[in-house]
Amino acid sequence: MAIVSNTVDYLDDGDVLEGFFAYDDALSGVRPVVLIHHAWGGRDEFVAEKAKALAALGYLAFAADMYGKGIRGSSPEQNAKLMQPFMLDRAKLQQRMQSALATVKLLPWADNARVAAMGFCFGGLCVLDLARTGAAIRGVVSFHGLLMPADNIPHPEIKAKVLVLHGHDDPMVPPEQVLAFQTEMTQAGADWQTHVYGGTMHAFTNPVANDPSFGTVYQSTADGRSWKAMQNFFAEIFA
Repeated sequence: MAIVSNTVDYLDDGDVLEGFFAYDDALSGVRPVVLIHHAWGGRDEFVAEKAKALAALGYLAFAADMYGKGIRGSSPEQNAKLMQPFMLDRAKLQQRMQSALATVKLLPWADNARVAAMGFCFGGLCVLDLARTGAAIRGVVSFHGLLMPADNIPHPEIKAKVLVLHGHDDPMVPPEQVLAFQTEMTQAGADWQTHVYGGTMHAFTNPVANDPSFGTVYQSTADGRSWKAMQNFFAEIFA
């Protein structure tokens, strides 16, 4: 097994974006595709490592870029400034998601009939919005993602199966928002599930998260459990 990785430029509405893909060259032929969406700081080494880990599981992994080639935040203030335009214009966010989906389908190893998307924090919101657009993909996974509905899609018709992995003590997404999300998914007729981890805050998969006052704390047990839940979910939807 040898994990091969590289970057690829793609476009959305004139903006140049830079994705990161990884695959196992010991495998032959096409394979299921997993799109990965970054947190509010931009496409970084964290999602690159997730892409490599997914490649080792036999998938073609593609870490998408929401902000633009080389654009990264280096502080909470910068991160918020980068994320805010997409939070205020969910149609813009959804279009950017569709551009990444179209790009990954052009890669020669992609099984276009078996595509899923996953994301972390802001990226969790991104993949849920991709599902809300009615994208014909197998499933989406949100890791400690933001759950607020898309104001431009009041009545989503969701085709993808939905898995939400959430920390109960996440101050950014309190329990009432989780309940509202579950109601939204039920009304949309989605095949959904939520896994809620007790004693767990926001960003629980990120080993460098260590700011209890901000609500972002790594939790190794929840990290491991959520990754296993994701693997089980992919095994189901790609079968």
